[in-house]
Amino acid sequence: LRTPHTRGQWGEMQLRRAVELAGMVDYCDFRVQQTLYGEDLRLRPDMVVMLPNGRRLVVDAKAPLAAYLDAIEAADDATRAARMKQHAAQVRSHVEKLANKSYWAQFDSMPEFVIAFLPGESFFSAALQHDPSLIEYGAEQKVLLATPTTIIALLKAVAYGWRQEQIAQNAVEISRIGRELYERLSKLAENFASVGTHLDRATKAYNEAAGTFEKRVLVSARRMKEKGVTVAEDIPEVTHLERLAKTSSFAAD
Repeated sequence: LRTPHTRGQWGEMQLRRAVELAGMVDYCDFRVQQTLYGEDLRLRPDMVVMLPNGRRLVVDAKAPLAAYLDAIEAADDATRAARMKQHAAQVRSHVEKLANKSYWAQFDSMPEFVIAFLPGESFFSAALQHDPSLIEYGAEQKVLLATPTTIIALLKAVAYGWRQEQIAQNAVEISRIGRELYERLSKLAENFASVGTHLDRATKAYNEAAGTFEKRVLVSARRMKEKGVTVAEDIPEVTHLERLAKTSSFAAD
């Protein structure tokens, strides 16, 4: 971890793990190592979290750990205490550097703060122990210090926001589909009513034709039989239809 490149990769790995634990991977709401361009400089945060309202949240994982590692390896308490105090000073300096980058000033869609990710709870507690005002100083500089525990909580809140956003979008879509379905049902009911009307007319026409056939045609045919005309079979009677189409009760508002 004494090598800056290795330390940076480890911090990014811890950050990715926090994202996985928060359930943000499936939503794809984060972009690691995205380059942002300001007016006179190029900014490259370790992660940009996409928020539901179209805004972005910058996370930087380049935590200073050199003094902390020296404190862990110190042979006596005095040296350890001095290195821990130096660690707190490095964290404060890191906060100041992040504040000077002014990520939030580059884009309108970015909140006015940046997250400084410390990849271990002990790194934060050690710095805070020797510099109790570190949290207040960071807040004043628009830099929020976060450990794996707090970054997971933050990302879970963002994930919950995305779920609520999806629910809201689904509700709007369901409402649209409901209106569309109601309109189609109304049209279908009109079609059924039209079919019923035509069926009634066809039934009426059939009954009128059957009556004419009975009164005008069969009468003469039966008289021919009475006069001795031989037929193979009798002409069957044509029955009237009594069933009418059922009126639909569906009515559109």
